[in-house]
Amino acid sequence: MKVISSSGQESIATVFLAEMPNSRIIEFLESVQPPYPREKKWVLIVSTLYGCPVKCPICDAGGGYQGKLTEDEIFTQIDFLIKRRYPDFHIPAEKFKIQFARMGEPSFNMAVLDILEKLPFRYNAPGLMPCISSVAPSVSDRFFERLLDIKEKHYRGRFQLQFSIHSTDEKERDFLIPVKKWSFEKIAEYGRRYFKNGDRKITLNFAPSQSSVIDVDVLKQHFDPELFFIKITPINPTYRAEKSGLSSYIDPAQKDYKYALIESLRTAGYEVLLSIGETAENQIGSNCGQYITQHLKEIKYKNSIDDSYTSPLREYIETC
Repeated sequence: MKVISSSGQESIATVFLAEMPNSRIIEFLESVQPPYPREKKWVLIVSTLYGCPVKCPICDAGGGYQGKLTEDEIFTQIDFLIKRRYPDFHIPAEKFKIQFARMGEPSFNMAVLDILEKLPFRYNAPGLMPCISSVAPSVSDRFFERLLDIKEKHYRGRFQLQFSIHSTDEKERDFLIPVKKWSFEKIAEYGRRYFKNGDRKITLNFAPSQSSVIDVDVLKQHFDPELFFIKITPINPTYRAEKSGLSSYIDPAQKDYKYALIESLRTAGYEVLLSIGETAENQIGSNCGQYITQHLKEIKYKNSIDDSYTSPLREYIETC
């Protein structure tokens, strides 16, 4: 792997672009959560696929699918990020999150599970908390069955599982996640098998647009608030969201606004997190759904998005 460029700020997030031996480009990143120092919370986000066959209309990392990264190729990303800070592989962060979410639906790559089996032994990281965020593709049963065993064996109370569902309306959900996927009934049934005392609740993620349908009664019909947690995020500024005509229901500049949707979810008994990152991450291109490589393609056609992907790309040559 040859790291060729980077974008970002050390105090917020840094995205790295790397050329792999097959000449394909991937991205991965590290971030912190101001005002907390890296010793409190440190997040790594790595790629698991070359492109993504799901092609969500809010995500610039979708499309152009060319296969799966190997276990070694994924570990090379993680090792690179860790060695820059902690060459002895001792990570002192109280919360050290590794997310398999930069490019690719992780459940399409069984190598992700092999990595989860080995993480606790590869690094000295008492705060390790792996995170899997998935749209629950219908072909991923074997992945999630094995994940149950891995969580029980290595990560009781220290694993974050998220299902992105985005809408309670099936037609809208099919538009936002254009792949065959688990029904709400199947996600709920899996959640009942997954959750044990002491575990973190399973997250249901929504990035609502102005027209999104999120029916609290439908959620209550399927998802027990004792097992499921709700996360609401903005639709981040991406080329695909703009081309799809999707504007965010959540305004990142209004972190303290009392959104009616969030209030109704809380009234129904759900724990709800309004997750709004640093707006500077939009300029860096490190937020969820953003992908700098797509931006580099778009600017060839003189396309741009206001307040997005404006951080300069710096040359960064290192072979791993």
